[in-house]
Amino acid sequence: MVDPLIAFATHAYDPPAVEVRVNFGMLAGREATPAEIDDLAAVLLKAAPQVSIISEQRHEIGREVEASLHQVRIELQHDVVSAEPAALDSLERSLVAAAESWAINCAAARQVDV
Repeated sequence: MVDPLIAFATHAYDPPAVEVRVNFGMLAGREATPAEIDDLAAVLLKAAPQVSIISEQRHEIGREVEASLHQVRIELQHDVVSAEPAALDSLERSLVAAAESWAINCAAARQVDV
């Protein structure tokens, strides 16, 4: 039996063609639920054939500052988007608008004070 890698270094990273970041925790004061992520996916799949949605607790830490936030990232790889600049720009605007609307609706439905 081969032991799975728990921690490992990577040296190659192919950034996504499109990345949309949603500061969900700042707006809602909580993490997005799995059901809310499913709702977001359903909306995004109307604009793109395939998306990755990453729901993460992000920590930025320095010697004199520390921040923690819940963020949702939406990524589209190069093979599912047009290389044509106008089409890519239109897709980005559509995804940002959809993500913003989704986050606002989620926060309105269930908000936690921070």
